Amino acid sequence: MANLGILQIPLTNDLSRKIIHVDMDAFYASIEEREHPEFIGKPLIIARDPSDNGGKGVVTTANYTARQFGVHSAMAAQKALELCPKAIFKKPDFTLYRSVSAQVHEIFKKYTDVIEYVALDEAYLDVTANKADLASAVLLARKIQTEIKQVTHLTSSTGISYNKFLAKMASDYRKPAGTTVIMPEQALRFLRDLPIEKFHGVGKKTVPKLHELDIYTGADLQQLSEFELIQRFGKMGDQLYRHVHGVDLRPVEYQRQRKSVGRESTFGQPLSTDTQVNTELRVLARGVANNLAKTQKHGKTIVLKWRNRDFETTTKRLTLSDYIADETAIAYYAQQLWAENGSLSKGIRLLGITITTLDPLAFEEISLPLFARSDPKV
Repeated sequence: MANLGILQIPLTNDLSRKIIHVDMDAFYASIEEREHPEFIGKPLIIARDPSDNGGKGVVTTANYTARQFGVHSAMAAQKALELCPKAIFKKPDFTLYRSVSAQVHEIFKKYTDVIEYVALDEAYLDVTANKADLASAVLLARKIQTEIKQVTHLTSSTGISYNKFLAKMASDYRKPAGTTVIMPEQALRFLRDLPIEKFHGVGKKTVPKLHELDIYTGADLQQLSEFELIQRFGKMGDQLYRHVHGVDLRPVEYQRQRKSVGRESTFGQPLSTDTQVNTELRVLARGVANNLAKTQKHGKTIVLKWRNRDFETTTKRLTLSDYIADETAIAYYAQQLWAENGSLSKGIRLLGITITTLDPLAFEEISLPLFARSDPKV
């Protein structure tokens, strides 16, 4: 595709920032292994046991042993059981996970106030100027990892770079317990060698479209002009072009405020299976979680909305005793609301998730143990 002589404006980059992306390793499953040492070394799936609820439910996450069998988050629990018949199924305990997450967040705050929480188990930290007055972001990342391990007995992976996109890509690169740094002079080479499926923000629906253009790696994507990508993918094409050239000017966002956060989607072809509904709920949960992170809020009430092909709209809500803000928890409770109340008899034209009863992330209700653990479980 020719670009018809369209003038391409040179990209502006900012190489001055130092950003760390911290991602806890198999967070929920690792906490359960810590609490239940008998789970260690066995395939562990965080989900309701499909044998006990008629095959319903969705995988929240799984430990690395279960992942070797092909089990992954958002998979139907029944499918996970088929792939790994000897797996241990453990119902998620979000109150416990939030208490551990709060411990991790307190460690972050020792080093910087510029923190963007993405989920219970991951966050971006801008450490360009930091409380430890350390010039090396790599040294700072390792100190954070060490302290997390000492306090929680859990491992984390970190990615360090000059922008959020590259920091996220770096933390995913070497897990678990990895530390990866991408310097400005390394960015294009790092991105060139990656499969396009590994690019953060490139979803399952976009991958086939890129393959149709013979784009399989970052190197292939770097050959296309900004004009060509925008023509093909609109706004996302502009993002793809910037990211594959190592550009991401988004700040680490930490001070926005909102009263409620919601996302909804309308479908031209009505959804007709629980699998389709659960997949779309996961996508919506991701969007809600991202917006909550940007506004530094969490909430106690989740509202699920759906509309059938007769334009009949139903809403169901659940108020929790504890706050939620991350994608996995939001998807879990939305999927449970659907499993308990939803109907496919007339198809589903619209789905929506809203989180209300919001408070700042700084406001937390945490149940602490009466006695400190004297025998750390790894």
